[in-house]
Amino acid sequence: MDCAKVGKLILQLRKEKGLTQKQIADQLNISNKTVSKWECGLGCPDVTLWEELSAILGADILKLLQGELEPNRPDVGKIDRIQFYVCPTCGNILTSTGKTTISCCGRRLHPLTPIAPMVGHELYVEEVDTDYYITLNHEMRKDHYIFFAAYVYDDLMLLNRLYPEQSPAFRLPIMRGGGILYLYCTKHGLQKYPSFLK
Repeated sequence: MDCAKVGKLILQLRKEKGLTQKQIADQLNISNKTVSKWECGLGCPDVTLWEELSAILGADILKLLQGELEPNRPDVGKIDRIQFYVCPTCGNILTSTGKTTISCCGRRLHPLTPIAPMVGHELYVEEVDTDYYITLNHEMRKDHYIFFAAYVYDDLMLLNRLYPEQSPAFRLPIMRGGGILYLYCTKHGLQKYPSFLK
């Protein structure tokens, strides 16, 4: 670990947060001289302090340990490049539209790779009032069900969370043109239905 790089990053993040060395030291129950030593590269935080320090500074522990933050390129607003992530531990659904590092429950997540719709995942669409009512002929057991449906259209995304033992159905507002529908099956993964409402 490069204590000089770590110290520079701690200084940078502290200033971004508008905190003094004393404020950080008080939150960590250490002396402000210790924080000063870190920022001068004369030592690194004890392993017991990293989690709380990363929370105070609002930075990823791994990035703090490496002593550098690599900013992503600005998101140019291409929602059609959306990527989905599902935490295998807690089931959180996360999305990104640009290069990113996403983690949940202490594990780094990788984007789901969409595949073409599989046999047994056919959609049935009917118009009901101002919505499309979409149903699937799919089982909804605790070990095999549709976890979510996401519709990406123009500059928006609509996410429908589904649960086992409920009907595999959801509604989408009627919109001109066609978007892309994604369905995530807990057994078969992410499936992509391009322009299914055209």
